Amino acid sequence: MPQALSPVASKLTARDRSHLIHPWAEFDTFPSEPLLPIVRAEGAYLYDVDGRRYLDAVGGMWCNNIGAGRADMADAIAEQVRTLSFSNIFVDMTHPAAVELAEKVTSLAPTGLEHVFFSTCGSTAVDTAFRLIQFYQNCRGRTEKKHIIARHESYHGSTYAAQSIAGKAADRIPEFDFIPDLVHHVSAPYDYRRPAGMEGLSERGFVDALVREFEQAIEAAGGPGRVAAFFAEPIMGAGGVIVPPRDYLRRMFEVCRANDILFVADEVVTGFGRVGHWFASEDLYGVQPDLLTTAKGITSGYVPLGATLVSDRVYETISEPGHGRILTTGFTYSAHPVAAAAALENIAILARERLLENAREVGAYFERQLATLLDLPIVGNVRGCRMMQCVEFVRDRETRELFPEEVRIGKVAVSYEDITVNVGPYGRPPGGFLDGEERETNFVFEETTTVEELVEALRTIGLETGMIIHIIKAIDRAGSLYGTLIVQ
Repeated sequence: MPQALSPVASKLTARDRSHLIHPWAEFDTFPSEPLLPIVRAEGAYLYDVDGRRYLDAVGGMWCNNIGAGRADMADAIAEQVRTLSFSNIFVDMTHPAAVELAEKVTSLAPTGLEHVFFSTCGSTAVDTAFRLIQFYQNCRGRTEKKHIIARHESYHGSTYAAQSIAGKAADRIPEFDFIPDLVHHVSAPYDYRRPAGMEGLSERGFVDALVREFEQAIEAAGGPGRVAAFFAEPIMGAGGVIVPPRDYLRRMFEVCRANDILFVADEVVTGFGRVGHWFASEDLYGVQPDLLTTAKGITSGYVPLGATLVSDRVYETISEPGHGRILTTGFTYSAHPVAAAAALENIAILARERLLENAREVGAYFERQLATLLDLPIVGNVRGCRMMQCVEFVRDRETRELFPEEVRIGKVAVSYEDITVNVGPYGRPPGGFLDGEERETNFVFEETTTVEELVEALRTIGLETGMIIHIIKAIDRAGSLYGTLIVQ
């Protein structure tokens, strides 16, 4: 049974429920679901209001790439607050932190992305890309070239435009409206669950089929003269950590080039080191995007910041003199000086401490150890790239049938005495790409229970006694964890 909340946690929970609206709250269950009040973070660990420690295996929300509570970050942020706490960059205003960050980000970006527009998060970065696409096509006189193609199960944010572009089925609920008739979706390069008719193909055949489907979608939208852009996460994140087959992204990029369609790389998650590179598009897949969106790891979540990188090809068109054009888009907090200072220090830490190299090294080990979970009957697929991983649970490995929703296979959590283990539907690495004993982790739970109830819960999902004992020992040995419990 769940433990009673402490008086402090109970009061905070009551105040929360009275006033705070949570993103992605499930209104039917939210009033009775336990909350997790976090009050402190250090390195890869979170601490709740009652002092319990959790491993932040989610890395914040895929964003904490350097670890929490760093004095060097706090000092850089505080110094900027003392020096220049706010200044805008509208029209003819600028400030040193914005200029320095623009130079730094474009120097790390894929070839040809020499310009950057700063916003506040990944959603606004994608929204900005959408607006710039419209602006670009109108500047070219191609007013009919506005259609967007993206992928099913993609995630691009939660603004009106960003969520319209996204194709994650669970988020496209009937209570929200989406941009009609302008956004089209093609199949994700989901090798484990291929679309009907593509199941028995070789990898090359699968890529050929996906490219044909893309070409057909272009024609169905009215042809190249009507399709403006293609949006793609190099590795799809919230849709299930879908790693594309070899040559897929390059082939899609070549179709875009041949049809005068802008290629937009959404690197909100993959940017700034999570897969061992500053950006994945060119380094991993040989793609030079026309626009690139990023956020999250740019500041490691210390301060909100988003960025939309723009190629010379696009910028030279929209900024061509002699037309009296005004770029009427922007945000009060575009290139906020404190956010820019945080990003500059974060990037310096990533470079100075060789965290990208560490992500490649530790990530390779992480991949190998996660693969051992395939011995478990409930694990259908393990996939990912370096510190961005997914374990897909299935009820039947032969049919790949998923567990029914009521089993809550990705939201089971338990506590063994003072040890808490909580794992979501995707296995994610510790924040900060840290090495160490936390590698022994990947089971998921979320309600406090006795050890007897833990044993019974593990039995109900088909684990043998030896494995259950191993899990209990791993929890006891590890101390307090938050994330995936990978049992070796």
